[in-house]
Amino acid sequence: MITALIRKEIRLEFRQKSTLGGVLIYITGTIFTSALCFAGKVDKPTWNALFWVITLFTSVTISGKSFLKETGGQSLFNYLHYPPSKFIIAKMLYNMVFMVTLSFITFIFYSFFISAEVGNPGLFLAVLVFASSGLAAVLSLMSAIAAKAGSGFALMSILSFPVAMPLILVSIKLSKLAMDGIEWAGVNPQYFIILIALNLLTATLAYLLFPYLWRG
Repeated sequence: MITALIRKEIRLEFRQKSTLGGVLIYITGTIFTSALCFAGKVDKPTWNALFWVITLFTSVTISGKSFLKETGGQSLFNYLHYPPSKFIIAKMLYNMVFMVTLSFITFIFYSFFISAEVGNPGLFLAVLVFASSGLAAVLSLMSAIAAKAGSGFALMSILSFPVAMPLILVSIKLSKLAMDGIEWAGVNPQYFIILIALNLLTATLAYLLFPYLWRG
């Protein structure tokens, strides 16, 4: 059931090619504008901070609209045909994979247009995977709450940013260590424990709470 729901999400996403194209244009345009402003060269802290700003707003654009873009007819169809727990898990998994993919694309474009040496690229990419998936999970849950409340994108943004801030702060700390070339042995494992715990906590809350939203 979950696999079928993920396939459905993929088909719907690629039917709306304008949405996908718009996101890629947004990413490319933001990076290119930043490159022009900084003449393609910034110091490491600025490079790191700007990258996470772009990633955060890309996450809001993609994952935050996962429930808000569904019409009343689509919501009713989903309510009648899919179990709520499996539906939210499929949504979150799809948004996680999609967001991680876009984050890698952002990293490649960003590194090309704005050069900066990442001392430990393996650590940076590991942080990117956990942070992107965590942001997707948080924003998917908040999008479901906002859609059910009928308040739209504004409420989703208000609810999401306080919840996502711990994830972003830990990710910035870890990615700064990666930029400085710190080896894996020199990284405090508590940072990764926090990232994994936030991912698991968000997924668990969504699994437990979404059925009540579904029936509300």
